[in-house]
Order: sequence, then structure tokens, then C-alpha cells
Amino acid sequence: MDRFYGGFRGGCGFCLRSFLANRTLYNTLASLSPPLISKMWTKFAKRASSTVRNSFRLSSLSPRIIESQTSTKLNIYPCQGFARVGVSRSSFLFYEGFSSPSLMVADRGYATVAEAIESTDTEDDYEEVQELLEEMAKAEHKLDCNSYRYKVLKKRQIKMETEAWEEAAREYEELLEDMRVQKLAPNLPYMKSLFLGWFEPLRNAILADQELCKESKCRLSHAPYFNELPADMMAVVTMHKLMALLMTNTNGVGTARVIQATCQVGEAVEQEARIYQFMLREKRTASDNSSHLAPAVQRGRVIEEDEETEKKKTKLRKRVAGLMKKQKRQQAMGLVRDQDDWKPWGQEAQVKVGARLIDLLIETAFIQPPAKQFGDGPPDIRPAFKHTLKTLSNESQKETRRYGVIECDPLVQNGLEKSARHVVIPYMPMLVPPINWTRYDKGGYFFLPSYVMRIHGARQQREAVKRATKSQLDPVFEALDTLGNTKWRVNKRVLCVIDQIWANGGGLADLVDREDVPLPEEPDTEDEAEIRKWKWKVKAVKKENSEKHSQRCDIELKLAVARKMKDEEGFYYPHNLDFRGRAYPMHPYLNHLGSDLCRGILEFAEGRPLGKSGLHWLKIHLANLYAGGVDKLSHNDRIAFTENHLDDIFDSSDRPLEGNRWWLQAEDPFQCLAACMNLSEALRSPNPETTISHMPVHQDGSCNGLQHYAALGRDKLGAAAVNLVGGDQPADVYSGIAARVLEIMKSDAEKDPQTNPNALHARRLISQVDRKLVKQTVMTSVYGVTYIGAREQIKRRLKERCAIEDDIELFTAACYAARTTLTALEEMFEAARSIMDWLGDCAKVIASTNQAVRWITPLGLPVVQPYRQLGRHLIKTSLQILTLQRETDKVMAKRQRTAFPPNFVHSLDGSHMMMTAVACKRAGLNFAGVHDSYWTHACDVDEMNKILREKFVELYDAPVLENLSESFQKNFPTLNFPPLPERGDFDLREVLESTYFFN
Repeated sequence: MDRFYGGFRGGCGFCLRSFLANRTLYNTLASLSPPLISKMWTKFAKRASSTVRNSFRLSSLSPRIIESQTSTKLNIYPCQGFARVGVSRSSFLFYEGFSSPSLMVADRGYATVAEAIESTDTEDDYEEVQELLEEMAKAEHKLDCNSYRYKVLKKRQIKMETEAWEEAAREYEELLEDMRVQKLAPNLPYMKSLFLGWFEPLRNAILADQELCKESKCRLSHAPYFNELPADMMAVVTMHKLMALLMTNTNGVGTARVIQATCQVGEAVEQEARIYQFMLREKRTASDNSSHLAPAVQRGRVIEEDEETEKKKTKLRKRVAGLMKKQKRQQAMGLVRDQDDWKPWGQEAQVKVGARLIDLLIETAFIQPPAKQFGDGPPDIRPAFKHTLKTLSNESQKETRRYGVIECDPLVQNGLEKSARHVVIPYMPMLVPPINWTRYDKGGYFFLPSYVMRIHGARQQREAVKRATKSQLDPVFEALDTLGNTKWRVNKRVLCVIDQIWANGGGLADLVDREDVPLPEEPDTEDEAEIRKWKWKVKAVKKENSEKHSQRCDIELKLAVARKMKDEEGFYYPHNLDFRGRAYPMHPYLNHLGSDLCRGILEFAEGRPLGKSGLHWLKIHLANLYAGGVDKLSHNDRIAFTENHLDDIFDSSDRPLEGNRWWLQAEDPFQCLAACMNLSEALRSPNPETTISHMPVHQDGSCNGLQHYAALGRDKLGAAAVNLVGGDQPADVYSGIAARVLEIMKSDAEKDPQTNPNALHARRLISQVDRKLVKQTVMTSVYGVTYIGAREQIKRRLKERCAIEDDIELFTAACYAARTTLTALEEMFEAARSIMDWLGDCAKVIASTNQAVRWITPLGLPVVQPYRQLGRHLIKTSLQILTLQRETDKVMAKRQRTAFPPNFVHSLDGSHMMMTAVACKRAGLNFAGVHDSYWTHACDVDEMNKILREKFVELYDAPVLENLSESFQKNFPTLNFPPLPERGDFDLREVLESTYFFN
């Protein structure tokens, strides 16, 4: 390859220093657009010194030549640096990858080029080059749908979606073949060896059942669906889906309800069968098109079917095959879901297929304990799974109900937490941006079933979304596309620390201990009271160990995904909605809605220079993550906190497990550790503001539900309590309510206990009142928390503190505290309460006519509350008679009323988040949202803060309650609704100037 050696000195030192510090920028030059590369070299050329000996003016480089080489990777060597060349006192830079001459820099004999760069940058130079660097950073990770890289990633994505189960089946087949050839069992992890042992017998049993189902006289209920998928894939789906369910089941690890297991296995089999049959047809069509069959044969084939139908099918298949072959960014695979001739099985068929497959697994899967050291008896071989019935008692209704469960053997259960890395997870994060949403069932993944809303069988809701026009739903679709196009990557340094902790037994930073709590020894006594106490302790320890087991399985699943994705340059999360309009990632395990563990592992794939404001926000963000009251201070005080702990921050970054472990004291330890690492890198840089940051910085609402109520009611008092009004310090609504509760209790404590029984409770509780005691009740007040709910919340807090030993006294004290807290809430948020009552009253009027409450969100999403009486539908399967629940025509009037206020507010906060997401995208920001927590790069927080406040004002500038009232009158013209509640005169524009509205 041709090389050109030129030289320059001093003038473009800043650019070179930035390149040295930020390898991710210059390593991606090849993926940048030709105009940007040309612009970059032109800026270098303008600043090159004319006095450098043997120099070449870069402005003379032809942009045409540069453009012709943009597909070649830029290499700077050796060791991210520069080759020393023995020419006098000079050394040179070599840039490989351009057929035109490249660059060389004379460093005048300095040890490194960085030392040779003279600090001659001016403020104008800084701004000019900073603009260029930011432009490069924004372009760095953008995928061009016509690029070779995109095509490769898309091919891998399609393979992930369509061949996950097939690959697992092929692996088992190959392992079995190796065992036969070598006559030796492979050295596999425990759970994988179990899968391998179960695979062949289960596959053979399924094959036998498939042959039986082919017979014309077969009357098995699952027969019409049992031959849609090869036996080996059905075996793999059954094993992996059941094991995944046993790992994550809320009823206890190692146990799964039959109805849940059969539904999930059957649904997964149908999903794979649909993909398999479509791909099979596509392959056959491609084969037919390339063959040279006689025209008569071809004509005969067409005559057998309706000619018009056959033409449509052929045209569709050719179109899909052509698009896949060309690897264009078209919605080729979307055609599978909405234009193929697949007839959905329905839930009844899914249950029958799932039940038969689980039945076959129970019959064929066995487990053998380790061989005993002594004894010549036969090996202890027993079933790996068993089907039993359990009884559920309902004390309030004085009735019992029996239901079926699948339980695994204790030896299988012991290996569950180690099996996550071997379980197939179909809905992984995507390697390429998701397909844009264009209708109810078109968007997200290429092949895997994707629906814009999670309706859980609610027929009316599904029909409402399907009936909505595309133009009505376009704002929602655009918001979901925006969230789905945010590119993420794994923070390898944090993942490495987590892996170390986990390998050493867990028990740190909210990671559960990997060892079970030992069972208490049985007392050597005949005292019934002691034995009863021991039994209660054993029961409590077993429950604790079961919960730990469940947590370990959950962590293993999250880490399994992180390890699979850690070497990817980036990945994406397709999003969809719940019925209220809140957005969620479709991948269930490792996502940014998850725990601190998930959030610590994830970061933006695109890095951006911190800049002055970014450094400022990164310090605030670290203080917020540390929390413990620090997050309630002013921004300046939070920055001061971070700067006062720089030694701890550097130590946490350099020696997270060997040092002082300051980061473990944080409320969100893994996110705090990630922030320590990023901030340390920046502060140690010669120019911290040019440090590239991938850290998502959060801005969270202050009790966001009450913020929406305050805006709806234009409530001045409520607005001030939840930071809709500006101030020097953030207002803390929980502390405000606690202070009012304390005032009431102090007043009651002074009264005579003989005439006022509350006096004793007040005296006992005064020392216990703080923000933590009332926080949960205040948070859930906007979700319609009842007196009983508030009582139980406060009772738990008091019990945690061991404040009152006697159970009866604890109960009565909690009753008093709950009443007092609700009174304080009504005083401070009178407008919120009146709006809640109005919403509930409207819902009551609607539900009284046996109709569901329905409305349209500000973004155009139709919402129908799904609460209806459930009917029973009995289905006979090979396992047992199962009861499927189906919604009836009768609505649950009470549930419709109590759920409407919180659901309506959720639809508003979902609208605000999606409006903000779209506006941020148009402003060039990366954005992620978790309900009332908005994330972007540190350097863009100021811009996002401005946008989210403007969108909040825009949302409530519209007559939201008036529009809702009008829609009720229009949809239910024969009903009489209560008048709108009176509202205050709070000026919404004050939100624009409120520093702590989101902070």
C-alpha cells in the first residue's frame, strides 16, 4: 500500500492529543461518512505549520481520494501510538488504509508524541475541534443499513431469532454422536449433561407420538398440531422452557403450575413451528424456482389449488426470499407475521400440545444420584420431574381449590441456578436496530412474535388498538422506535467485578449469598412448645433458602445474557407498551428497567465528550447514586460531596475489591462503581472535559404521580411540595408529610389518655416518625392506597424497627399512624384527592352499566381497562383436566373504579416520557426512559432538562380533564357524570424554571 510521509508540528496538537486519549474515535474513522472525513482532514490541514521540514500541506489532499478509501480501517501502530523512525531527531506517524499519502509528525526526539505536542491551542481552536470531535462521536456508532457491517449483524440477528432452538438441538445430536463414536461421555457442566441425557429419549418419544398422530383414525386432541415442528426441536423447546419456568417461578423455585407450564411450552412450540414452516416454504420455493421441471408438471401443481391464491403465495415468497438474499433493510421478515397463511392455534390447542410434551418429558426424564461409596445395591434411578396436585385454601371465602404442579427432583433443583447459561433465551437484545412499528403486530423483532401492546388476553383492548388508524398511533410508534434505537453495550469492567464477587460466593453489593442458611438442629427435648418453636424456625429458614435460590437463578440469567453480549459492539432493546401506555423493553432479563446489577452492567454504546456541564452532572450523578440523604441536598452540595470523596472514588475505581470498598456503602453500589470509574478516568485526564463518557445520567421526578396531580389541579401547595416550583433546595414531600404527621401526634400526645385513646399511641410513636415511615404510603397514595394498605405498610416499618413487641399494640398503633398519615396527605394534596375522587366517581358511573372505562391518551393511544369477571373453560389434556380462565361480558365494577385514577395518571406519565423521547431524538440526544426516570449522556443533561420541562408544560397546557370529560359524554351519551373539580391558579410556566422538578 502506498504511503506518504509528511510532517507538521504544534498547530494540530490538540487534535492528536484527543485522538490519543480517545481511541474509539480514530478506530472508527472507516465507518464515518466521506464528507465528515474530508472535513476532518481539511481542519488538520488548515492548522498544520508551514515551517515543518519535509512537510506536505494536507489541504492539497484530494477529497475524492479520501472518499474512495472510507471502507478501510484506520490503524495507528504500534500500541495505539507511533512508530519511531531513525531519521535525525524525528519520528513519524503512519496511518494505514489510504492509497493516497498519509501523515507524519516530527516529534523532535521526544519520548512520546503526546510529550512533543506544544500547548498552543487557543479558545477558538478548542471550540472548532471540539465541534468536530462531537460530530465524529455522534456518527461513530450509527449503522448504515446498506453497509457491510449492518448486513453481517442483521444476518446474525435473523439467525439468533430463527435458529436458537435448532442450534441447541443440533448440539445435542452432535454430542450424542461423539459419545457413540468415542464410547465416552463428554465432560459437560452438570445441567447440560442432564439436558443431554433427557434429549434422546424425549425426542424418540415425540417421534413415536408424531407417527401416531399421522394416522387418519387418530383421535388425540393434540394430533392436528403435533407434526408442525421436528421432534428434536420440540424436545429442546420443552426442556428449556420448563427449566426456565422452574428457575423463575414466583410460587417457589423448582415448582411450576401445570396451567402456566403448558401454556408457555405450547406457545413457544407454536411460535417456532410458525417460523420453521415459513422458512421451509421459502426454501422449497427457492428450490422450485431454480429447478427445470417439465411445464406439464408445473401446470398440474398450479391446477391443484386456486390459481389466484397460488399466484399471491408465489409472489410473496419470491419477495421475501429476494429481500433476505439482498440483505436490504426492509421489513422482509415482518411479512411472515402479517401475510403468511399460518392459522393461529389458539390457547386451547397450545395447552394440549404443551401438556402432551410435558407428559412425555415426565415419562422419559430420569436422574441418578452420585454412586454410593459403599454398598452393592442397584443404582437409585428416579424420575427427574413429577406431576402432583396441591390444595390452595382461601380463608376469607372458606373454600379450598386444587391445582396441578410440576415439581423437579431436589438434585435437579440444586443445579437450577447453574443452568442459566445453558438455557435458550429467544428474546435476546437485538444486534441491529429493531424494525420500526407500523401497526399492532408489525415492528420490533424480525421473526419473533412482536406486539405493540401487552394485553394479556384482553379482547376489547386488542380490538381498540387494531381499530386505531396508523396516523393516530404514529406518535406512539415514533416514541417506541426512538427508545428501541438507543444503542447499549456491556460495561466490561463492572461485569468483571460482579463476576469476581459471584465466583467468591456473592453476599456483597446486594448480591445474594450463594450458600444456603443451615437448618436449625432439632432440640433434644420432648417439650412440645420447644419442638413447635423449632418447627417454625425450620419453616422460616426453608422459606429464606427458597427465596435465595430464586434470587440466585435470577442473577444467573442476567449474567448469562451479559456474558453473551459483552463482546458485541452494541445492541438494542425493542420496546412495547402495557395497556396504560408505559413503555418496556421486550427482552426480560438484562435491561435498564432492572435492578442496580443490570443498570451497573449497561452503558450507552456511543460515547460523547463530557464537556464542562457533563463533568458537573457526572459528579451530581455519583452523589445521587450514593444516596443516603446526599441525593436530597442542593446540586452544589452534591458536587461538594463528590469532591470531598475523591480519594474514595479513585480507590473504588482502581481497587474495587481490594481497597476500602467505599462504593459498597452506596444505595446503588454497582451504578456507583461505574460512575467512580468514569469520573476517575476524566479527572486523571490532562483535559477532563474531552474524556469520552458512555455513562447514562439519570434525571428522576420528585414523587412523579403527585407532580401530575398537582399539574392537573393547578394546585399551588401541592406543586411546591413536589418541586414544580423553583427553589434553592429540593423540596422533599416525604419529609413534609412526616413533619405534619409529627405535628398531629404531638398535639394528640398532650391530651388525656382517659378521654382520648390516641394519646398513648401518639406518645409511643413520636420517636418513630420520619420520612421512611411514611414514604411508601405517600408514594402509593396516587395509586389509590386504601386505609388497610397504608396500615399494613406502616406496620411493616414498625416491625422492622422492633419498635413495639406486642402484636396487638403494634396493630392498633399502625392503625392510628395510618389514619394520621392519610389525614396529612389530604391536607397537603387536597386538589389531588378531589381529582382522584372525580376520576373514581366517573368510573363508577360507567361500570354501573356493565361497561369498561376507556379513554385516549394525549398521544392518541386507546386504552380500555381490562378488569372483567373471569369464566372457566375446562380442557382435557394428557396430564389432567385444566381450567382456562376467559374473560366474560361482566365487568368488575369495584376494580374498574379503584384502578382508574392510577391507570389514568400512568397513561399521562407514559405520554410525557414518550413526548420527551421524541423531542430528544430530534435534538440529537441519546435517550432512555424508565417511567419517571430519564437518561442521557452527561454532556446532554442540560438540554434534556430543558426539553422534559417544556414537554410537561405542553402536556398540561392542553385541557386534559376537559377532554376526558368530553370523551366520556361522547362515548356514554346516556350517562350523567359529576362536574369537574375546582382547580387552583398555579402557573405551569414556573415548571420551566424549577431546578429540582426532575433532578
